[in-house]
Amino acid sequence: MIYNETIVALATPSGAGAVAIIRMSGKDAITIAAEVFQSVSGKDLSNQKTHTIHLGTIVDGPKIYDQVLVSIFKNPNSYTGENVIEISCHGSTFIQQQIIQLLLRKGCRMAQAGEFTLRAFLNGKLDLSQAEAVADLISSDNEASHQIAMQQMRGGFSNEISKLREELLNFASLIELELDFAEEDVEFADRTQFHDLLNRIEFVLKRLIDSFAVGNVIKNGIPVAIVGEPNVGKSTLLNALLNEERAIVSEIAGTTRDTIEDELVIGGIGFRFIDTAGIRETIDVVESIGIKKTFEKIEQAQVVLFLVDSSQLSDNSLESLKSEIQQIKNKYPSKALLVIFNKMDLMTAELVENINSEISNALLLSAKNKTGIDDLKNQLLSFVNTGALRNNETIITNTRHYDSLLKALEEIQKVKFGLNSGIPSDLMAIDIRQALFYFGEITGEVTNDELLGNIFANFCIGK
Repeated sequence: MIYNETIVALATPSGAGAVAIIRMSGKDAITIAAEVFQSVSGKDLSNQKTHTIHLGTIVDGPKIYDQVLVSIFKNPNSYTGENVIEISCHGSTFIQQQIIQLLLRKGCRMAQAGEFTLRAFLNGKLDLSQAEAVADLISSDNEASHQIAMQQMRGGFSNEISKLREELLNFASLIELELDFAEEDVEFADRTQFHDLLNRIEFVLKRLIDSFAVGNVIKNGIPVAIVGEPNVGKSTLLNALLNEERAIVSEIAGTTRDTIEDELVIGGIGFRFIDTAGIRETIDVVESIGIKKTFEKIEQAQVVLFLVDSSQLSDNSLESLKSEIQQIKNKYPSKALLVIFNKMDLMTAELVENINSEISNALLLSAKNKTGIDDLKNQLLSFVNTGALRNNETIITNTRHYDSLLKALEEIQKVKFGLNSGIPSDLMAIDIRQALFYFGEITGEVTNDELLGNIFANFCIGK
């Protein structure tokens, strides 16, 4: 692809609206804009200062397309590091297409997905991890994912990686220098300091790798499966959580025959609730398929809400319930399990006392009356490690970064083993170079066209 051409694209969502923004970037962006823009004050657009806005009309000879505002950003002080023009026109789809087609006739070409941000990366305005954070920021739909994307886009993650890479590179240079004086048997790199550096790098890499478990679910939403026997109030609970009639509720057992999913933001964290079919023995073919899907959703969930109809409980059934809960814990040991007793308005004081003494961390609520729903939301938040968010620590959400960090950690551990074992410097240097390679992959010091294509293909066209 040729990156010295001037590109154009719609920067706002497609469709009609009050205002639309058409963006151009490239060395001829200002010249092309000046050809089609008539200022109300008669100014020549090509002679105006950077970061200025001008009122006028877009014209093609005698034909007037629209009255617009044109913003000028001259290189290198623009998003892409090139000359950038943004045309704010009225939001008619007809006007948008007419102006874009005019600019194409004047020498622009349509931008590819993510090409504006790709040019920002190629021109050194962003490193690769910051560029990827732009896409995450655009797609963020809750406070937590927004905060993580902003922290990464400001360079928090890349600065941390770049600093470690620079320190490792300095020691690598000294190790390489030793190879040039191998016959003299001298050491330029202080082994004690090098060992301390490797320990510090290993600690940081492990912390970043561990943060991916939290970051990934925050970015994609935390899946929560609502399970239990038929007619215990699973759909009613989902409706109470969402505060809308999302799932059909009836007195007929087995009403929910397929999984129903919806999202809710609690305390800035996104949760994806999955209302499942009731678990029971059945000869109904359709219902049995729904029950099979229930177990599939439990496998995918991070949190399982096991709902119990407390109005059907007795001392004997409480003992049986304890056994059933233990079976779920044994089958899904890695999942957070919360046992919820529904219809608390029908409970006797004695039953409440028995539940609290027999079932640890049980939650009592009434989905129908929406009593105890706030307690449930607080409990769900407690399952998420938000301490890193509050402390503004770096959290990894990108699978590519996670993979590179794992590989870098493996190489660092090889270097540590070699250092402790006293292996020759030339062998240790190989592992150091490989660790530097994986660090460089994250920030973009090391890259290739295929990698860039995969990353920026996921962007929207105007960004």
